Amino acid sequence: MSAFAVAKPNAVSLQHWLFEFLLTGGSTPLLAGLLFCLRETLGLDSAELAVGFLMFHAAHVINDPHFSVTYLLFYRNVRDRLGNKAPKWQRFRYVFAGYVVPTVLCAWAASALLTGSAKSLGWMIQGMFFLVGWHYVKQGFGVLSVLSLRRGVHFTLFERRAVLSHCILGWLYARARNFDPGRESEEKGVVYTSFAHPTWLYGLTLAGFALSTCWLLLVLGRKWKREQRLPWAPLTGFLITVWVWVVFSNVDPLLIYVIPALHSLQYLYFVYLLRSNQAREEHGAPLFRSSPKERLFRLALLALGLGWLLFHGLPGLLDAALVTKNDAQLPLGATPYFAALFTIVNLHHYFMDSVIWRRDNPETRYLTL
Repeated sequence: MSAFAVAKPNAVSLQHWLFEFLLTGGSTPLLAGLLFCLRETLGLDSAELAVGFLMFHAAHVINDPHFSVTYLLFYRNVRDRLGNKAPKWQRFRYVFAGYVVPTVLCAWAASALLTGSAKSLGWMIQGMFFLVGWHYVKQGFGVLSVLSLRRGVHFTLFERRAVLSHCILGWLYARARNFDPGRESEEKGVVYTSFAHPTWLYGLTLAGFALSTCWLLLVLGRKWKREQRLPWAPLTGFLITVWVWVVFSNVDPLLIYVIPALHSLQYLYFVYLLRSNQAREEHGAPLFRSSPKERLFRLALLALGLGWLLFHGLPGLLDAALVTKNDAQLPLGATPYFAALFTIVNLHHYFMDSVIWRRDNPETRYLTL
């Protein structure tokens, strides 16, 4: 997600402020405390089994819909977005993310599956893992930008660059901090060899992340001195996203299971803001469309159904029909179609997301209402 140019400050109740704070990252320290108590009570192995089991099933109603709802947002009225009235660069972004990217990804996955190449599919999987950190920190940037604007706090271009630099350098440091000489890995049954990290990459990214931290602190300090206010709740959500969910996500062996769900809740909250504000405006004259509650309920049902189809129904059907017992012993494993679809949806989600939540997208103006 990204920021928007103008907004009017919104007065919020304490109850709404707390709800928003918890959904956009503020619940992370509370959950970390609860998970610590669980680990101390049950022991690491039992606690890890319980949390992993819970989050595996929670993905059906949290993680999976967060992916599928992106399709419902992106392809809604897509013809209008590609019409001549839309700006040229906006049309290009929609065509690229909506048609070129999925075509390339599907062709790549199909080639890997037809040739039985775990190496080729492994490259796609590694691309997914590499870009997920970028996706997380960009969403954290959106949390800070949008919620700050809703409170009447505007970040200048110089300040935005400091925040974005911290996001990008934090993501790169997170990727380099765990040394990888190139080891055999497995994901969704696919066995592949990971890309090696050069030894100098850790020191370079650490220096960049440290410098970006100093720059961010300096910028925030100057902003406080000049304006005597900072958007504390959005800033907390942003820092938790970058520092806890991305940079040091593996510090707690239990919290790492929960982070994808926290990220998904953060995302779904902004979908709720976008579509509820849009539905309220369209409920009145001259459109007189159905009530916001009805439209949001319908969107939730569609996201749940599409999420099940993308991550369970369709890949399960393909694996059951096309994978034999002999195939299951090969490096692609027993569920290659699940691995391929899972990777395609994740990567496509990153690209669609970067188009939907741009500050120059006129449809996302409802976030600042």
